[in-house]
Amino acid sequence: MFRFRLLPIAVFFLFSAACSNVPRLFNEYKIDVQQGNVLSQEMVGQLKPGQTREQVRFLLGTPMIADIFHQQRWDYVYRYHNGATGQVESRQFSVYFNGENRLEKVGGDVAVAGVSELTAPVAQTRVVDLSALPAEGGAPLPPPEEKSYFGRFMNMIGF
Repeated sequence: MFRFRLLPIAVFFLFSAACSNVPRLFNEYKIDVQQGNVLSQEMVGQLKPGQTREQVRFLLGTPMIADIFHQQRWDYVYRYHNGATGQVESRQFSVYFNGENRLEKVGGDVAVAGVSELTAPVAQTRVVDLSALPAEGGAPLPPPEEKSYFGRFMNMIGF
């Protein structure tokens, strides 16, 4: 009789113990989670003192935190959780405005470009003056490749 009372209690503890430790024979897939504002060094490098709020929003995007108690400060927060390794990367960048809603200072994890980087002109395009090239004195052009049978057929039908 005592054994019949003990049997449901033993079964309960056996099942509860089985649920607490799950053997990991197969690992489940965990996704990478990216949250917040992604700020690159080029984006932060374009900030200059005296820019308006609209210009800063155009360069960096809408801030993650715009606190009503600190209206002169915008916070850009970024968090990346790697699902495979479990490592977490966090960054925080703050933008401060003065009373005239102009950019006053910045601070956070992303470095700001130096004065020499801001004042040095950056060549984005390259202009080649074709009149300055020698007409016949340059390197000779390679002969055109002869087309194969299939290429000549495609040329004949208009492709």
